[in-house]
Amino acid sequence: MAQQERAIRTRHAILKAAASVFDERGYEAATIGEILTRAGVTKGALYFHFPSKQALAEGVLNAQFAEVSLAPRVCKLQELVDTGLLTAHRMRRDPVVSAAARLSLGQEMRTLFGGQAVALWIATTEKVLHEAKAQGELLTHVDPAASAWIISASWTGVQVYSHTLSDRADLVERVVSLFEHLLPSIAVPAVLSRLVVTPERVEEIVRESEQRVRDEAESTPESVQAFGLRTRVPAEAE
Repeated sequence: MAQQERAIRTRHAILKAAASVFDERGYEAATIGEILTRAGVTKGALYFHFPSKQALAEGVLNAQFAEVSLAPRVCKLQELVDTGLLTAHRMRRDPVVSAAARLSLGQEMRTLFGGQAVALWIATTEKVLHEAKAQGELLTHVDPAASAWIISASWTGVQVYSHTLSDRADLVERVVSLFEHLLPSIAVPAVLSRLVVTPERVEEIVRESEQRVRDEAESTPESVQAFGLRTRVPAEAE
């Protein structure tokens, strides 16, 4: 069991280090040597978990979703808002979320990774909107698939502009403004009036997210919670 936990901690450290290097340097300029130095692991340990730099980047892209996951909400539009706000908050503080954004955008990244992360964000948003429609939260004319594409693309545009103009210092506020503009076009008035879409909402969401991670860690003492996932990894090579 000690080997199992050590392997998970090592994988966690490698992904965090890789994310920070990808975020700062970009994919092409990032080197395995710098990732090794930041992670404080041997080359053998890194290649045991990730056989290539591309596999490392794909690991970062996959890890972002656990970093911004939330418990399901009764109101699905509030769940959509909360996920968007938590992602905005994490993007300024978590290299995994920030690096994933950089690795997801641009034609070169699409060539390397196939655009799966973007497609998964759209699909996740569409799923929430389908659930919202089933519960009567959406206006009758709203198409969840079309709305998911627009919401996801708009969120990405806000993130890119905020990153360019203020190094994301205003990202939470800009995402709040985005939802204030978009939600009236899809939500029924009774639901719209109950939605909490404010910068202050972020603090509550972050506390809930952190408590959820602590609760999961306590409930699974035989494994380490790497990026919020219950991960079982074979003993690594030294």
